[in-house]
Order: sequence, then structure tokens, then C-alpha cells
Amino acid sequence: MTALPVDAQPLEALPLERLRERSSTKWRVYPDDVLPLFVAETDFALAPAITRRLEQAVALGDTGYTPPEPGLREGFAGFARRRFGWEVDPAQVRSTGDVVMGVVEVLRRVVAPGDRVVITPPVYPPFYDAVPEAGAIVERVPLLRGSEGHTLDLEGIDRALAAGARAVLLCSPHNPTGTVHSRESLAGLAQIAEKHGAYVVSDEIHAPLTQPGAGFVPFLTASDAAARVGFAVVSASKAFNLAGLKCALMVTADPERAKTVRGMPAEVEWRTGLFGAMAAVAAFDPASDAWLDGLLATIDQNRRLLADLLQRHLPGAVYRMPDAGFLAWVDLRAAGWGDNPSARILRDARVALNPGPAFGEEGRGHVRINIGCSPDVLREAVERIGTLT
Repeated sequence: MTALPVDAQPLEALPLERLRERSSTKWRVYPDDVLPLFVAETDFALAPAITRRLEQAVALGDTGYTPPEPGLREGFAGFARRRFGWEVDPAQVRSTGDVVMGVVEVLRRVVAPGDRVVITPPVYPPFYDAVPEAGAIVERVPLLRGSEGHTLDLEGIDRALAAGARAVLLCSPHNPTGTVHSRESLAGLAQIAEKHGAYVVSDEIHAPLTQPGAGFVPFLTASDAAARVGFAVVSASKAFNLAGLKCALMVTADPERAKTVRGMPAEVEWRTGLFGAMAAVAAFDPASDAWLDGLLATIDQNRRLLADLLQRHLPGAVYRMPDAGFLAWVDLRAAGWGDNPSARILRDARVALNPGPAFGEEGRGHVRINIGCSPDVLREAVERIGTLT
């Protein structure tokens, strides 16, 4: 998809008083005087097709075990074709509970205990736990930062793999920077991995949240080599706010890689939540496309609003609008608030943000801001922070 439909209508966030009735992490960690702009949950009502499906299930008492074929494979294949131009073979798709589960299960089968796995910080904090959970050791190859944003350090990854690292855990699109890796960069990564007999596991949970024109490239489509060395782990959970329902998909594009996923124990697939499968099928259906377009329009408005607000209230902040996702990576080192500005912001401004150091040492002096909220909430949050300067 290169452009939003001209009639795409931004979503309207639920009122704060309604959101505070939720029981999820975003609304239960801090007291009501704190504006929570941290964990990756959004503040909108569910897509109508998802609500209808879940309401029907509750009315029926349909809360049993997830069936072997809940429609996920074909549903995701259709979604990938419409949204990304990606032809996915449904036979090469298998489900599990969530993306990190999928990452760990794949890594367990492509690396040996004690092997090193490359990650590219600043990066999603659970990566630092997923690699050891798979029995491996984290090897950090930080993103390169230039005037045009962040890019993969292919030379650094090449050196790491040449020195014995056995896999790369890729975040694509990247969290927290919102970077959409180019086809050239992904193809280069695949070539390097194949040269060293290594694998790439690509977490693509933020893919549906790529802004039109940013050009998301599924790793498995970047080149023939990418198909041979790659595994993708995807989910509707981030875009459609379904994290608590537990459903993710492991996708391959090569017979040998598919054999690896098919060889996983049945229990890996049993971890898929029934409500997660139902909701994901509804999310992947064309009936939910207009809702997703509206979400993208909302995020686009908010990422631009954040730039204006920072310029007005925190003029020393460094911020590049994310090309994907509803998470903004902001450099506050000029404010002089130390390695973890989020601590002072929480204490004195009563705004909860993700601490930059949780993403790696490259995150010192940074914060991650969740912009999947109403413009009014975002405006109040930045205004509160601005009073600290």
C-alpha cells in the first residue's frame, strides 16, 4: 500500500475516564494522576469486526481450546497480499502464543546452547531476555545513526557472524526508532548471513503500522537469499491492540526453513489463544482494513503533532518522526536530566514514558513515547514535561 484511501478517517480515542476502566498494564501500573504513555497499548475501541467476533464467542461460551485450523494461515496470507504485496504460502505458516514465544522457539532450533545471536540496539527490551531463554548469548551490533535516521550496521554484523555468531534477531520495522529497513539493507543482511551459514529471525510485529510511502519490505521477500536464511514472526496484536489474547504466526518461504517450524512440538501451537486466533482472523479480514487505515491516519497526525509540541515545549529534544509504529524515540540529553530522563518526568511531571536505557546503552538520555492516544492527551503530556525545563 503506497497511500491511504482518500476517505480514511482518523480514529477517535476513548475518553480518559473510560480508558481508566481498563484492567490492562497501561492503566493499572500507575495512579490516576499519571498520564501513561509507556507500554505499547493504544487508546482506541477495537475494530468493529473484532468486537463482533469476540462478542459472538462470549455469547456462545466459545472459550475452549484453539482448533488446528482456525483460519489464521489463509487470513494472514490474504492480509499480506493486500497490505504488503507479499505472497505467503499458507502451508508455511504456524501459530503460537506471541511474537517473543515464536522468536525463542525458532532460535532454539537454529542455534546451539552458548552460541551468540546478534541484536541491533537500541532495541525492544525483551530481545535481551529472549536470546538467553533460547540458550544463546546476546551480541550487540548497534544501529548506525546518521542524518537520515538509523540503519543496520552491515559491516558490524558481518564481523560478528565471521567471528562465530550464528543468528541475527532483527526488529523490522524497528522498535523503538520506527525505522523501516530498506530492501537493499535487508538483502545485504541476508547475503551476509548466508555467507556465514547463519540465520535471520525477523520480528515484524510493527509491519501493519508502516506509514504509506515508507515501503515496508517483508524480510523473506528481500531476496532469494533472505528466503533461504529467514524466519518471520508476525502478529495482529500491535496494530489491533490484541496483545492480551495471545496469537502470533511464524512464517517461512523456504522448504528447509518450513521443515524447521513444522518440527516444533505441538505444544508450541497449543499456546495460541482461541480468542487471539478469532481476533486475528477478524483483523486480517478486509472488513478491518478501513479501521487500520484510520489508525494510520491518527498516528500520522500524532507523530507530526509531537514534532510541533517538542519544538514548542522542549526545544532541545531531538526527534525523527517514525516511519512505522506508534512509538516515538526522543533524545532528551540536552535537557540535562541524566541517563534516564523518564524517572524525573514520572516523578515531577506525572507522565509515564519508557526509559531509554532499557533499550540498550544507546538509549541513555532517551525516552520512548507512546503516541497511540488522543491529541489532547499527547498535548497535555508534553506540556507537563515542558514545565520541567
